[in-house]
Amino acid sequence: MSDVRYPFTAIVGMPDLRLGLLLNAVSPAVGGVLVRGEKGTAKSTMVRALAGLLPTLAAVDGCRFACDPSAPDPQCPDGPHDRPSASERPAQLVELPVGVAEDRIVGSLDLERALAEGVKAYEPGLLAKAHRGVLYIDEVNLLQDHVVDLLLDAAAMGRSYVEREGVSVRHAARFLLVGTMNPEEGELRPQLLDRFGLTVEIAATRDPAERAEVVRRRLGYDADPAGFAARFAADEQALAERITAARELLPKVELTDVALRQITAVCAAFEVDGLRADIVMARTAVALAAWDGRTEVLEEDVRKAAQLALPHRRRRNPFDAPGLDEEQLDRTLEEHAQPEEPTQPSEPSEPEGSGELGGSGETEGDGDGEGDGPEDDGPGPDGGPGGGPDGGGAPEPASGPQASAAEPDEPLQQPVPAQHPAPARESAPVAAGDPYRTKLFTVQGTGHGAQGRRSPAETTGGHTVRARRPQGTLSRLHLTATLQAAAPHQAARGRAGRALVLRKDDFREQVRQGRESNLVLFVVDASGSMAARQRMTAVKGAVLSLLMDAYQRRDKIGMITFRGAGAELALPPTSSVEVGAARLESLPTGGRTPLAAGLLRAHEVLRVERLRDPSRRPLLVVVTDGRATGGRDALARSQRAAGLFAAQGTASVVLDCESGPVRLGLARTLAGLLGGTAVSLDELRPEGVASLVRENRHDGRRDSRQENRRENRATTMRKAA
Repeated sequence: MSDVRYPFTAIVGMPDLRLGLLLNAVSPAVGGVLVRGEKGTAKSTMVRALAGLLPTLAAVDGCRFACDPSAPDPQCPDGPHDRPSASERPAQLVELPVGVAEDRIVGSLDLERALAEGVKAYEPGLLAKAHRGVLYIDEVNLLQDHVVDLLLDAAAMGRSYVEREGVSVRHAARFLLVGTMNPEEGELRPQLLDRFGLTVEIAATRDPAERAEVVRRRLGYDADPAGFAARFAADEQALAERITAARELLPKVELTDVALRQITAVCAAFEVDGLRADIVMARTAVALAAWDGRTEVLEEDVRKAAQLALPHRRRRNPFDAPGLDEEQLDRTLEEHAQPEEPTQPSEPSEPEGSGELGGSGETEGDGDGEGDGPEDDGPGPDGGPGGGPDGGGAPEPASGPQASAAEPDEPLQQPVPAQHPAPARESAPVAAGDPYRTKLFTVQGTGHGAQGRRSPAETTGGHTVRARRPQGTLSRLHLTATLQAAAPHQAARGRAGRALVLRKDDFREQVRQGRESNLVLFVVDASGSMAARQRMTAVKGAVLSLLMDAYQRRDKIGMITFRGAGAELALPPTSSVEVGAARLESLPTGGRTPLAAGLLRAHEVLRVERLRDPSRRPLLVVVTDGRATGGRDALARSQRAAGLFAAQGTASVVLDCESGPVRLGLARTLAGLLGGTAVSLDELRPEGVASLVRENRHDGRRDSRQENRRENRATTMRKAA
């Protein structure tokens, strides 16, 4: 790979991404950029190219933390810096790998030297290297939770902390955070998502001529990187000078009251959480004005700032796609385009425009004037939260699935079935019911998988359960166990004074128990026995709720559907719960019930996944009523297939979808053969579980009262005797 970066100005298209990165180069306070898009769209190329445009910075000579000589960090581990010498250096672009270890991010302490020699030996991590530069995370949505927590702390406080058994090191860590991700591989945690100031959605162009130019330039760069970069050197220099000029102009830009009111009104109208969106929009609008060489923020700056800063803050659940209603944005900006104060002197002319009272007398005019106050104040609150017709229109998408679920029912209710022979074998997709919080299902035992929120496991976080000899580099010292191991040998080692004599074999590390993420594989029955409209709506709602639970617990998911002649892998194991929800929504029903085929396909998928990721334990969720049809001995074959999972000890749950007054209990039998548990749709809901608890409590209290009455009656009879 060549050391010559691909020129920023040589990248074709993607104006929003280009603008978002340049605005952060002008004003790092904007808060970074999250780039969402499909694979192969030059996301990483453009981010790496940005580093070559950033202005150089002055740093203290010999400081590993790039301290600013005009205001050095008083807590710098390489300090104090009294009258330091300084030199210019380029801004750093630090790339954070997906599988990075915690010590590589925040730095590491040599605990053996710290305890044995009293030396605070600290090796800086990637956050220290990224200070005053760019921290770039490719595939940011694939980071493990404990890594995300470290980034959240550093982004929130502007400092990095290393705490190890009473040894503490801290340093400044302020950086421009840029992340790229493919939404098909899963979404970000809301906390980290909100830390990105701007977000940009990109996709490859469909214009053949533009695609040809992209290929032509890439081939030219691969053939001669230095020569290709030289062709764009003048454009790169001009762009770098424009960034510098915009930075110098930035403090002079005025954010007028009208622009500020438009910003806050837009954020209120779109009901974003918190006030970070308002602040980011204000900083972005100011940077836009400076980038265009203006000293005043205009309405066009506010509109563009909203398009960049608000889409990713509009999500209400994992299945919502980021986006912005452009019509609502334009209405809100128009309603707050004029200042409120200048409208007050024009109130005497209002009766002419009101027309309702006819302006026929002074009394009516005075009354109309009194009504003007609330009338003038009204548009602000109404326009802010999007009230009136706009506010009433906002909930419409929520009721959309219910409307779409009702539409396919109409053909089934027509009195002439001959016109629709297909529904007997296959029915059109039915919308899922509303998701809800579900009961927690876990894998028994203690795993060693990726940190998550489902099953017990040994992880880097959590609480300490025991101590052991270090496996590799010592990172989590168990101080008590270390001292206990060293204490019996102090006399033999010739200890003199109060200091302990420690050897390498004395050190012990902590073993912590937390929770891991699992692979949740859904096997969904889509046969004709499940095709009843209301029933399938409830079943899809239950699966959607379990998908929501898997998202919150950071699981990977997969989905197999079976109906008709066989089973289909509808969704290979992935971290994208959104894709799973989309596949579930479009799932048709009808045909026979090849339960054995669905179970065998699930067995094969889990076999392959064990080879790919041995540490991730699976959880099988079978959604069925237990019936099996299609061929001879269909039920017996499905029961033999279930025995394969029981033999391997695969954790499983059967979601029993059987309904009606007469029930065969086949799903419960299947759960026993799988070695798992069976849960009905009612038991899956929290209120169902709570009602069982309330009934048990009620029964217990009733039995207790009856027992007390019997004891009192017996006592009375004994006294009478």
